[in-house]
Amino acid sequence: MSMELLAGIILIGGFFLLMMVKVPVTFAMLISTFCSMLVVGTYLPSVAPTTMIRMMIDGVSNFTMLAIPFFIVMGEIMAVGQISDKIVDLANLAVGRFRGGLAYVNCLDSMFFGGISGSAVADVSSLGSVVIPMMEKQGYNREFSVGLTVTTACQGVLIPPSHNMVIYALAAGGGVSIGQLFYAGFVPGIGLGLGFIIVCILLGKRYGFPKGEKMFKDAPVRWISFKGGFKVGPCVKVVISAILPMMTLVIIMVGTGVGIFTATESSAVACFYTFILTYFVFRTAKLKDFGKVIRNSLKTLSIVLTLIASAKAFAYMMTLLGIPQAITNGLIGITSNPVLLLLIINVILLILGCFMDMAPLIMIMTPILLPIVTQLGMSTVHFGIVLIFNLAIGLCTPPVGSALFVGCAVGKTSIEAASKKMLPLFAVMIVGLLLVTYVPFFLKPGLFGY
Repeated sequence: MSMELLAGIILIGGFFLLMMVKVPVTFAMLISTFCSMLVVGTYLPSVAPTTMIRMMIDGVSNFTMLAIPFFIVMGEIMAVGQISDKIVDLANLAVGRFRGGLAYVNCLDSMFFGGISGSAVADVSSLGSVVIPMMEKQGYNREFSVGLTVTTACQGVLIPPSHNMVIYALAAGGGVSIGQLFYAGFVPGIGLGLGFIIVCILLGKRYGFPKGEKMFKDAPVRWISFKGGFKVGPCVKVVISAILPMMTLVIIMVGTGVGIFTATESSAVACFYTFILTYFVFRTAKLKDFGKVIRNSLKTLSIVLTLIASAKAFAYMMTLLGIPQAITNGLIGITSNPVLLLLIINVILLILGCFMDMAPLIMIMTPILLPIVTQLGMSTVHFGIVLIFNLAIGLCTPPVGSALFVGCAVGKTSIEAASKKMLPLFAVMIVGLLLVTYVPFFLKPGLFGY
């Protein structure tokens, strides 16, 4: 056995072995990379364990990386500012009065909130704590309520802003425009939400979902004159309260789309806007508690950055050992048919998404699969959306779906029971994935197509 083959076995085999014994993914990557480098160092003296440290530093020493902490802080500010309540009220005002209205509310509020948080887990934890009890109280099955909340939350990683798109851009070598990724994810994210609404309509007719109530029975949606002044009707208050947070999406999309901001600059401006909105406009949080927001953000950021740094060193070793090229040759050796090859790639990603979290998979699989799809003529932006869509499904699939875990904890139900109710919703996600994979038209939102 050659030393190169032994190093490859230690790298890949050691990683999966450590994962099987439930070693955290960051440490699994670090340990397997370190041991593999020791073997490589016996015949390549230039590759020493210190190389791993250099690769890790290079992985997080990038100006684009600044977008990630800004997005994380923005999400924490929204959580303490109870922005989710305003989004739920807007969705309830729009569709809550129809039969199955709360199910539609669940789909819409995830669509709205995903456009300002960019996090599926944040979506489930904040919106789920509001919507799931509301649905259960109105007569919906608890497991269905949890399942719907979990699956609709996956829109959050497709609808910009999404820090996972930033991670993909870095893993792809920095040659991918984050702004183009944002725009390419917009239509698939909205389309996925509309697909969920259609399924809810069909299920509502079959199972007789309860009919919702009008939010304000006698409230006019207009400005009302009163003694020479003006006051706002309750419906208009709901609309204004929800539109102000959603301007975050406008700042990011328009700012990056017309070239006013880079993705990093737009994330900083959006974060500052959210700060002003929460602490000075709505005043739904106290400024003295802002230190807690920073502490929570640092905890999340430390997890994300260590994952990225570890994955960078891991990816370096894979490239050095020629593993991505070997996998490329192996897959192309199976078939040269682009349709079948893309189907195989999707199946691989769906399976891996069941066992690993999103960020490390993006860092590991991008350098492996990107050369394959580019040979097929797929653009780096197109593949980025396909990759993120695949791994978004993994967020709500057992046994390691983080959004599924959070949703079941919030809804106080088991993963098995919720997963059974999610089967029709999984079908919608698979159909959406196939459309995005094979019909690039869905990635081109009009003027801002890439």
